[in-house]
Amino acid sequence: MSREVLEKLMRGEISIDEAEKLLKVTAISEIGNIAKLDVNREIRKGIPEIILADGKTTDDLTKIALATLEKKGRVIISRANRGHIKVLRRATPADSVLHINEHAGVIVLKKKDFEAKKTGGKIGILTAGTSDIPVAEEAKTVAEEMGCEVITAYDVGVAGIHRLFPPLKEMIEKDVDVIVAVAGREGALPSVVAGMVDIPVIGVPTSVSYGLGQKGVSALMAMLQACPLGLAVVDIDSGVAAGSIAALIANRIARARKTS
Repeated sequence: MSREVLEKLMRGEISIDEAEKLLKVTAISEIGNIAKLDVNREIRKGIPEIILADGKTTDDLTKIALATLEKKGRVIISRANRGHIKVLRRATPADSVLHINEHAGVIVLKKKDFEAKKTGGKIGILTAGTSDIPVAEEAKTVAEEMGCEVITAYDVGVAGIHRLFPPLKEMIEKDVDVIVAVAGREGALPSVVAGMVDIPVIGVPTSVSYGLGQKGVSALMAMLQACPLGLAVVDIDSGVAAGSIAALIANRIARARKTS
């Protein structure tokens, strides 16, 4: 964040020239002819660098990931397959660690001395079914890397609605700033949650459906047509988008709490 740069400047940790360089929104780092890294995205937006592995060769992904690691001290990789994971395990430098969630296809590669600064933001994540967990874990990883505390409750959908109430009560009692509700099939969970709480809800439709559902289309349409107000919706299987938006909301609320 630009505020952090200014604070470092005031403490004398960086020079005026260094601060100016960090604050430039046009800072781009090129990796051969395969990628252009927006190295100041986190400063400008508060969202860390996230690489989509899907569609990239293991060689290209490794080059991009290691270059980002060197520039930023951390990189998040989404939609990684077993081939990507195998190569990145071998390529991880000795001064870095690789955190892998194979179930979600999410990797966090960071320097051993890198720590995500805790912001005080709180997020609740719910899934309707077990099959929705990979998308939820994607959102959880992004939110935690953005400094938020994340409380999860999985497999609490409308097929057994009584399962929802205890974890939802816990999230309300812990005063979460936003709730992410992940669901496939008819996508009912976000509507139910949004109709019960005064907390912003982000609905995430998943591709866990078949027949007329067309890999999440019915869940997406149901969430977009939901009656309760206070519900926003991201695209099908967009755990990264949901985690980013939820963390931006939670972190802004956390800053307001601190200043008040």
